[in-house]
Amino acid sequence: MSPTIYRDGSYRFFFFSREESRMHVHIYSRGGEAKFWLEPEIELAKNHRLSRIQLKQIESIIEEHYH
Repeated sequence: MSPTIYRDGSYRFFFFSREESRMHVHIYSRGGEAKFWLEPEIELAKNHRLSRIQLKQIESIIEEHYH
């Protein structure tokens, strides 16, 4: 199961309910997806076909809404 927790433009932020315990979020956008760790700090964990610009936008959105 992967409930959506936030949407911003073309980005869908979600998580899988039965995944590792370290806090993280998955992001899907047209043509690509990424995973960011939220602990101990916000950090890119995986990227598949998202540009550096998109990753920076996503990281900014996470920083704005996480803490």
